[in-house]
Amino acid sequence: MKKLIIASTSTVHGSGYLEYILPPLSTFFKEVKTILFIPYARPGGISYDDYTEIAKKAFNKIDKRVIGIHEFENPKEAIKQAEGIFTGGGNTFELVNQLYKNDIVDTLKETVDSGTPYLGTSAGSNICGVTMMNTNDMPIVYPPSFKTLGLIPFNINAHYLDPIKGSTHMGETRETRIKEYHVFNETAVLGLREGSWLEVKGESIVLKGNLTARLFKKDKTPVELEANKEINNWF
Repeated sequence: MKKLIIASTSTVHGSGYLEYILPPLSTFFKEVKTILFIPYARPGGISYDDYTEIAKKAFNKIDKRVIGIHEFENPKEAIKQAEGIFTGGGNTFELVNQLYKNDIVDTLKETVDSGTPYLGTSAGSNICGVTMMNTNDMPIVYPPSFKTLGLIPFNINAHYLDPIKGSTHMGETRETRIKEYHVFNETAVLGLREGSWLEVKGESIVLKGNLTARLFKKDKTPVELEANKEINNWF
């Protein structure tokens, strides 16, 4: 049975890296001693080593060891042997590019589908969807495909933002951009607000946190999904 936590962000305002979600992660990774970290998205272009250190410090608070996938000669085997996996945020285009470059897309999907606990934040959550096409990131590289892991039957728009009342900004809102996506695509999109995450156990998907999530379907009025309830029946 697959087990995932798919979080909108790694850091919420006023707290440290992963701090807001460490209590549920302690339970989620209860049987895991060492977590394999995939740092390919590397926010701000930081090195894999530096990014892995950030993850190590966070997980040390719940007595978990972290090792970066880049430290292994064979990333496929590292994934197959992993007790638990964490893919961090950053640039989704670069993350997907490196997953294809290292030929580990299928291996990662198969490993998580078979029950290895998986945590994704931001870009690491975007890749859980059918495609990465609802990322907010700049296309700094061009991956071979936008197809991602398909661990859930919809796409994620992480860091979803509602329009600010009274704002003079004339650019497109997130909702507008998702509607543009649905002119050409059928896949549903879930806007995950900051501090929200999905807990996936087999076919069950529960929205966690204190906020609703906004569901977009082609040619349908967007719907607010309530927190702490199963949402899989919407897809």
